[in-house]
Amino acid sequence: DKADGGAETRMPTVVASTDVWGSVVQAVAGDHAKVTSIINSASADPHSFEASPADAASITDASLVVYNGGGYDHWVDDVLAGHPGVASVDAYSLHNAGEPGQAQPANEHVFYDLDTAKAVATKVADRLAALDAGHAADYRANAQNFNRGADAVQQIERAIRTTHPGVAVVATEPVAHYLLVAAGLTDKTPAGFAGSVEQDTDPAPVDVAAMLDLITNRQVAAVVFNEQTVTAVTKQVQAAAQSAGVPIVGVSETLPAGTDYLTWQRDTADRLAAALQQNR
Repeated sequence: DKADGGAETRMPTVVASTDVWGSVVQAVAGDHAKVTSIINSASADPHSFEASPADAASITDASLVVYNGGGYDHWVDDVLAGHPGVASVDAYSLHNAGEPGQAQPANEHVFYDLDTAKAVATKVADRLAALDAGHAADYRANAQNFNRGADAVQQIERAIRTTHPGVAVVATEPVAHYLLVAAGLTDKTPAGFAGSVEQDTDPAPVDVAAMLDLITNRQVAAVVFNEQTVTAVTKQVQAAAQSAGVPIVGVSETLPAGTDYLTWQRDTADRLAAALQQNR
């Protein structure tokens, strides 16, 4: 790909911290940029991941780094701190931080917030257009396409809000927090429970008992279950839901094999809607 004057135009290389953000970037880049994701397996936990020297090198060599931020993939921040010149897009910083009336710190799982994903797509298009002006129109058109796809998923979330306003659910981890907020559901998970599971510690017996009571007494319409963190306690929650006939909605933090970001988000929203419908 020779530019005028015979100089080589390098194809932009974009490194994403996880395949979730890699998929958003790929939707914008099309085949004009090389996109790689450092975490691209369901077995890797982004929270406890440690970047290898090769991972660090790929971050510092990239034309653009796209990551979650908010402490979720802190290992990217660690590498970027030593290389301030590397261009990056931090999704968390584009999130409209904190919902009104919420005292606790904002949740870092902003990939379940479609407004944030749209902001990332738009920002990535701008960054790629600056790096590779010849394909600027393509990048911007791709971002608009992606954002229209995200709008369609938001319609599913709004339909849940209209059909099941304020319905109570619990979650084994606060991974899909922004989906529940967008769908207008009430998260009844005992505070100590959600925090412990995410920190890889066992919730206090009082929190486990409170969680199981809500399910056994059918005070919640669904259990949102992070399929990537299965412990003795989450198995208890799963068993309680099955015996009480409360629908379980599986969610994940990385992309299911062979799918892209929008398909994954649409499928999760559809399954949540179907679970609530079933339990009316």
